[in-house]
Amino acid sequence: MTATETKRRPTRGRKLIIAALVVGALLVAADFGLAAAGEYQVAQKMREKFGLSEDPSVRINGFPFITQAIGGDYRDIEISATGVPVRDQLRDLEIQANLYHVRIGLSDLLSGNTRGAKIDQVKGSVKIKANDLNRLVNQVTPFTDMAIEPDTRTELPAGQEPDPTVAAVKLSGNTKVAGRTIRITAYGTVSLVNGQVMIGMNDVELDDTTLAGLDAVLGVVREALSVTIDPGALPFTVTPTAVKVESGAFTVEGAINNIPLDEGGS
Repeated sequence: MTATETKRRPTRGRKLIIAALVVGALLVAADFGLAAAGEYQVAQKMREKFGLSEDPSVRINGFPFITQAIGGDYRDIEISATGVPVRDQLRDLEIQANLYHVRIGLSDLLSGNTRGAKIDQVKGSVKIKANDLNRLVNQVTPFTDMAIEPDTRTELPAGQEPDPTVAAVKLSGNTKVAGRTIRITAYGTVSLVNGQVMIGMNDVELDDTTLAGLDAVLGVVREALSVTIDPGALPFTVTPTAVKVESGAFTVEGAINNIPLDEGGS
């Protein structure tokens, strides 16, 4: 073996490694490109289905995409949209849907032909934010800086299962009484009743207890915060089965199994 041959072998090895890396990068790029094309078609279809003014965000989860495409089974397609209005009551809803095991061929997906496409399960949710609640409450009593938080003061007894249709909530905000700005904090429950969100306040606290007619003020605040909100239909006409309270919002959610992709709207 000559010295020249010894030097060539590492060079060939490096070339093979570089070639493999380039091919791998091209395959990854092609995979992401195909996924993006599929996401675009789903976004177009969902924009029409939900009556949105803009395309929703769509992400086909799972890598590589091509293996899902070959099998015609997309494990999790995530769809979300913000700033969605519902009638004159709400203006800033956030909707989300996870479509599990969407069954459609790649050519149909890329052409936007969803006829015959099936979904094993859809989990849908609608989020009602504090600014929409503030707008509704203002119809009774002017409030500003409305905040929504879970009420964590009490815990369920050991062994007791929580009711998914009821959640404890803490609301706070500013209002004016006799020309004075006061801070209120109210505790109560959010309940899901026939697809609507019903807010009921039990305890109301003010940062100024020297106000004249304190009991009357507490009554007005309690009434103003006890509202019923209709969040509209969940994505894919999912039946709402649970309500949750998180920082800044209420979330109504539910699931439905075995439906066509083209069935139902918002």
